[in-house]
Parts: sequence; C-alpha cells; structure tokens
Amino acid sequence: MTRGQKILLIGIAYAGFIVLGLPNGLLGVAWPSIRGSFGISLDAVGVLLIATTTGYLLSSFSSGPLISRIGVGTLLTVSSLIAGVGFLGYSVAPTWWFMILCGLLAGAGAGAIDAGLNSYFATNHGANLMNWLHAFFGFGAMLGPIVMTAVFNLGRSWRWGYVAVGVLQMLFTLCLALTRGRWRLGGTQPSSQANPAQGAGKVSGVDTLRLPVVWFGIALFFVFTGVEGSAGQWPYSLFTEARGVAPGVAGLWVSIYWGSLTVGRMLFGLVTDRLGVVRTIRLCMVGVALGSACIWCNVAIVSFVGLALVGFCVAPLFPSLISVTPGRAGAAHAANAIGFQVASASLGIPVISGLAGVLAERMGLEIVGPFLLATSVVMLVLHEAIVRRQA
Repeated sequence: MTRGQKILLIGIAYAGFIVLGLPNGLLGVAWPSIRGSFGISLDAVGVLLIATTTGYLLSSFSSGPLISRIGVGTLLTVSSLIAGVGFLGYSVAPTWWFMILCGLLAGAGAGAIDAGLNSYFATNHGANLMNWLHAFFGFGAMLGPIVMTAVFNLGRSWRWGYVAVGVLQMLFTLCLALTRGRWRLGGTQPSSQANPAQGAGKVSGVDTLRLPVVWFGIALFFVFTGVEGSAGQWPYSLFTEARGVAPGVAGLWVSIYWGSLTVGRMLFGLVTDRLGVVRTIRLCMVGVALGSACIWCNVAIVSFVGLALVGFCVAPLFPSLISVTPGRAGAAHAANAIGFQVASASLGIPVISGLAGVLAERMGLEIVGPFLLATSVVMLVLHEAIVRRQA
C-alpha cells in the first residue's frame, strides 16, 4: 500500500470516529425534547442507553471472529450501514419502543466500527495515531451539542439532528465501501501487541477473576465511565430545567465539556510520562471531584467552569488505567483483565447515568451535582485501594 493510500485510510478513520462521537454529545441536548415528543419520564433515558450498550457489547465481542471470516473492510462497511439505519430510524420513530429498537441497531453498528478500527490501528500504526483516533471521537462528541443546538435555533425538531448524523454515517459507509479491499490487518506490530491474547499464555478468565485487584479494576472502570457519561448527559437538563439557563448557553457549555475532554486527551499524552501515571490518575480524579462540587454550586459561572474541569480531568483516565493494568494484574492476566475492564466501562455509562436519571425524577435535577461528587469520591477511593493493595 502506498503512503497516499495509508493517509487516505487514516483520514477516513478519523472522520469515522468524529461521526462515532457525535451521538454521545447529541443525546444530552436532545433529551428534554425527545421525552416531550413521546411523553416519557426523565429517567427513561436509561432504557435507551441500555439498548445501545447491549448492541455495542454484542457486536464488539463478536468482532474478532467476524473479521477473520469476512475481513475488516467488509465488517466496517456493513456495521456503518447498520449504524446509519439506526440513526435515521431515530428521526422517523413513531413510538418510543421503535426508538429503542433503533438504539439497538445504532449501538451494534458503533460497537463493531469501534472494534474494527481499533484492531486496524493496533496492527498497522503506532500508539500516537491511536491516541489521535480517540481524540477525534472526543471532537465528534464536542460537536454533537453544537449540532443539536443549531437545529433548535433554526426552529427544527430534534429529529433533524439525527437526520444530520444519519446522513454523515451513510457518507462514511460510502467511503468504506469504496476502499473496502484496502482495509487489512497488518503485521507491523509485534505479535504480542497485534494479538494481546498471545501474551496471556493459557491463563483463563476464571483464573484472572480470582485476583482481587481485577475486581477492584472492574469496579473502578464501571464507576469512572459512569461519571464521564453522567457529566455529559445531565448538566444540560440541570442548567435549563432547574436553573433557567438559556438553551443556547447550556448547549455551549456541554460542548465545552466534550471539548475539554478532547484537549485533555491531547495534552496529558504529552505530560503523563513526566508526571508519572499513578500521580496523573490521582490528580485528575481529585480534579473531577472538585469540578463536580462546582457543578453542585448553584452559581452559573462556577457550575460551567466545574463542568469543563470535569471534562478536562476525566480525559486521561481511560488510557492511563489501561496502561497500568499489566503491572497491577500481571502480564499473564493483562489481556483478560483489560477485556473485563472495557466491558465494565461499557456498562457503567448507562447504569450510572440511568441511576442519576432515576434520582433526578424522584428528587429533582439538583441531585445531579451531589451525585457526581459522590461517584467521583467512590472512584478515587477505589483507585487508592488498588494502589495500596499493589504496594
């Protein structure tokens, strides 16, 4: 493959991850209007999140055998088509349960795209390009609230926001279809990196689950991704419905949250080695707790800055915690432990964000601030328990 062809595929992948991130930032702004359209409760968002996560988990877990059978190019093309159908389905959904079905399709498509592109980059490119790939996801999530806010400012329904995402997803599908034969898993990485399971020997998942540190890690990933997802989902409703903030201003600050997360991923990639991974994780978790306390404070600018601080500080947690897993669980258990953590992270977002919705429905939206603070403290305690146990 020529250099130009490689650059083309990298560009398509980065554009795809922008599209992949858009729905994450879209839903928080659209949710008050969505539940108004269907006459559903505030906490019903948990059902939609569970549907998308179920589709995501099923497709990502089965992506390896599918890549072996049909190839990564075909998997990406078909998955992108499925995701596009799901998003366009949102825009015409006549009932709430039809939208749940579309969420299952959108999640299934997104999960396979995520796994397929990560596999492609892991076996063909280095860590720098991989980090930038995920930064583009954050960029897409940052654009999501801007897109939906623009739709509302034009006097259009929330459905038009998902029309935009669906069309972009279909354009991505077309790009993948035209380059389908060029997407191949390469061998530029050592075999132990191209297939992490090779470095795990014959250690079974049951053996790995016997390690207490693994369970602490599973719990930590569950909680911290729940904090990240809740901070992206609920502040817009808190600001507009409980505090009377103008929708445009609230949408802007939710976009800044996702933008801070993206910038944080870029900047911490440059300084983490100097600070030390454990120190970086600890400082950022304290920063998340501080930002959550600011969101709790019912002073507009303090809450806005707190939301941006949460986004910036949560940014490096996922890659940093993944990077220290081999040292904490042991090289033989690393692949299994990382798999369990990633699965737990996928579940943490809908479960904890859904729990926040349940509490908001029963106690009022002002519970969002203290909820974020409490879960941030739990996250920090779990991490310190792991560090202490390792020591």
